[in-house]
Amino acid sequence: MAQPLFTNRWPHANHGVRDILRWKMGCPPVEAPVIPGAPDAPAESTPVDPENFRQIPSCGWRAMWLGHASFLLQGCGKSILIDPVFSDYCSPIPIAALKRKIPTPCALSDLPPIDAILLTHNHYDHLDLSTLRDLGDVSEIVISEGNAAWLGKKLGRQVRELAWDQTLALSPGITVTATPAQHFSSRTPFDRDRSHWCGFLIEGGGLKLWHVGDSGYSADFIDIGNRHGPIDFAMIPIGAYQPSAIMRPMHMNPEEAVQAFIDARCHTAVAMHWGTFALTDEPMGEPPLRLQREIERRGLPPSSFTAPKAGEILPISKG
Repeated sequence: MAQPLFTNRWPHANHGVRDILRWKMGCPPVEAPVIPGAPDAPAESTPVDPENFRQIPSCGWRAMWLGHASFLLQGCGKSILIDPVFSDYCSPIPIAALKRKIPTPCALSDLPPIDAILLTHNHYDHLDLSTLRDLGDVSEIVISEGNAAWLGKKLGRQVRELAWDQTLALSPGITVTATPAQHFSSRTPFDRDRSHWCGFLIEGGGLKLWHVGDSGYSADFIDIGNRHGPIDFAMIPIGAYQPSAIMRPMHMNPEEAVQAFIDARCHTAVAMHWGTFALTDEPMGEPPLRLQREIERRGLPPSSFTAPKAGEILPISKG
C-alpha cells in the first residue's frame, strides 16, 4: 500500500516537473529583479571565535545564523541546531550551481556539544546527512512527520518525529512544537510529499523562539500568531522567490515575510534562506534590500526584522 501523501492546509498553485524543466531551460517569462541594480552577491559571513559560544547561557537565549536555514540556538544550558548544513553542496551529488557561496562561520569541530537537532523537512538544503553523521552523538534528533523511520535507518539511531501542532519536551524546561508551513517534500523524483514539512516553536526560560522552516505565505501564520503569539524571536525565510509563478506557493518573498512577521505577532526576527546557495533567479543580494524597504514602508522599527551576517551572535530578549 502506498504511503499517504502529506498536504498543505490552504489551496495554492502547484508546479510540476515540466514547469521546472521549462524554467531551467530558460523558457519565458523571465522575471526582472524587483530592485534594479541589486547586487548578485551572497550574504556576509564573519568567522566566529568558538570561545564566544562555549559558555552556554543558563538563562535567556542567543542565536547564531550559520547560513541558509541553519541556526545554533543556546539557552537554558542547552545547545540546539536547526537544519544544519555544513557541506559544500546542497545536493546529493556535487553540482556547481548548488555550491555554497559563503563559508560557514565555524567548523563543525568548533561547535559546543549539541543537545538536540531539529529538522524541518527532507530537502537537501535543510537535511544534510553528511553533517548529521559528522555531528556524532546528539541526545535528541527531531524531524517533521513521516521522516523518522528512513532517517533513523540512515543514521543508525533513534529519531523522533512531530506532527503539526504536536509538542515534545526536549529537556526539563524546554519544549518544541511543530508548526504548520506551506511547502512540499521530496528526496528523490519518486517520493514527493511522502513526508511532511514544518517549522519549530521552541519555548524555554520564559521566551518563545520560532523557526518558520521553508514556507510560502499562507493563513497558517495568522493561526500561529493566535495560538502561540506573541513570539519573542523568529527566524523567517526571505529568499528563493523567482520565478514567482513556480516559487510563490513554497517560498516567501521579503514583503510576504514581513506580513508573516506581523501575522504571527513576532517581536523581533532575523532573515534566513538567502545569500548562501543560489537556488533561484533573483539576485542573491536583493532579498535584504527588499526586506529593509518593506520594513520602512510599514513603519516598523528598523531593528525589528533584520538580515544579520552569518556568524553574528544575536542576543534574544523578551518582547
